[in-house]
Amino acid sequence: MSKNEQTANVATTQLDNNMAKAKPVKMGWSSPQIEEITKSLNALLANYSIHYQKLRSFHWNVKGSDFFDLHEKFELQYTEALIHIDAIAERIRIFGEAPFSSLKQYLDTSEIEETTSELNSDLMVREMLSDYTILIRYMEDTVEICAKHADSGTESMVKGYINKIETHHWMFSAFMAR
Repeated sequence: MSKNEQTANVATTQLDNNMAKAKPVKMGWSSPQIEEITKSLNALLANYSIHYQKLRSFHWNVKGSDFFDLHEKFELQYTEALIHIDAIAERIRIFGEAPFSSLKQYLDTSEIEETTSELNSDLMVREMLSDYTILIRYMEDTVEICAKHADSGTESMVKGYINKIETHHWMFSAFMAR
């Protein structure tokens, strides 16, 4: 077959390509694998979302001699949490599934619970330490599920979050040891 005959059947543009016109194909995971991965990610998303809201509340409502230190730290923490929440939700979309997006879904699923905004600064930090412990457990569960299903993209992403949360836990623990 000549070169001209070989290229005659090649699409001129992506729109000409039957593959491009076909329904998008999932990236090789089975439906049960996708369900297990995204269920884990949604549980992590729910916990992270409640944690995020607590951080914002603590940022707005911290008082006392620790105000300047904690006000700034809580803002850094909730800004980072928001970035992670967005990436987790987008990762769920990569699998063609819908991330949780309502407060009801978050509250029904999350092990992390809401608190009052009337806590003193020590209790706010203790709440953060408790949240970090819960988040790390959910992250480790997600990593285990992703490793089992060869989902290295999600596994790598969440391992990076574990490293950051462990560092935050250490720093807030040191803050409480004064």
